[in-house]
Amino acid sequence: MPLPDLDPEQRRAALAKAGDARRERAEIKRSLKAGETSLAVVLEAAAGSDALAKMRVSEVLEALPAVGPIKAERLMEELRIARSRRIRGLGPRQRQALLDAFPQRP
Repeated sequence: MPLPDLDPEQRRAALAKAGDARRERAEIKRSLKAGETSLAVVLEAAAGSDALAKMRVSEVLEALPAVGPIKAERLMEELRIARSRRIRGLGPRQRQALLDAFPQRP
């Protein structure tokens, strides 16, 4: 499927939108790594943010403190979450299983 031809203004707008989405995802990952945000907050925020909803679950898990690619992959296998699954595609049971695996600290 070929990409549509965009005029320069449409192209600039699309590039700006993509840049904003990348910045939002990077900020959430930084916040998770620093412990400023919890997984529950990210999952809730994804309901209202298209950029967050399109993040891969593995990306979010790897951004958590003390979770690397191997631990994230093992957890996703255990919870039967596909490697390619995005936050938006999580079912209610999968979402709850993730929240149970990473309880929110008081």
